[in-house]
Amino acid sequence: MNKESGAILVLSGPSGAGKSSLINKIIKDIGPTYFSISTTTRAMREGEIDGVDYHFVSEEVFAQDIEAEMFLEYAVVHGNHYGTSLGPVKTALKEGKLVIFDIDVQGNDAVQNRLGDITTSVFITTPTLKELNKRLVNRSTDSDEVIANRLEMAKREVQRISEYDYLIVNDDLDEAAEILVSIAKAARMKIPTLQINEFIQMWEAQA
Repeated sequence: MNKESGAILVLSGPSGAGKSSLINKIIKDIGPTYFSISTTTRAMREGEIDGVDYHFVSEEVFAQDIEAEMFLEYAVVHGNHYGTSLGPVKTALKEGKLVIFDIDVQGNDAVQNRLGDITTSVFITTPTLKELNKRLVNRSTDSDEVIANRLEMAKREVQRISEYDYLIVNDDLDEAAEILVSIAKAARMKIPTLQINEFIQMWEAQA
């Protein structure tokens, strides 16, 4: 029973906290994985690639996918729709992979409701709000208005840290990556409730 199986690792946190950098740093050290690529209606940023960073679609197409129940979860963030397609997630879990989600607190709610017994959640943030502001300004990808909106969103998200299994303060990237590797490996060992019940029945049957 103590073997690696399909599991889910949810990563949430403010934009600018370094989630993507952490994922890139640990991906080779945590075994077979599937990184869930979100579908979004927001405009593609310079340097982004459709199908790699996100699946970029129109509002009309996104609405059609909602109607067809193709999303595990979806939410509106900063005025744009973001969603997680269910099909690839199910396939990856059957293959025994660790499915990694980079989603917001609303998305975490939906995943916990649907697949909570195989989900481990981690909230990643900067040491302070001031440091988050500095990082958002330094990366020079957003307007002052967008940065202000992201900071307000971050204030609300931080209030929900207690809903997560773990908190990583990304002050030192190497240290944060080491912690995340440990969490990811533990997540792979999480046993679904159904398997636990089956084990108990089998254990008792051997009396």
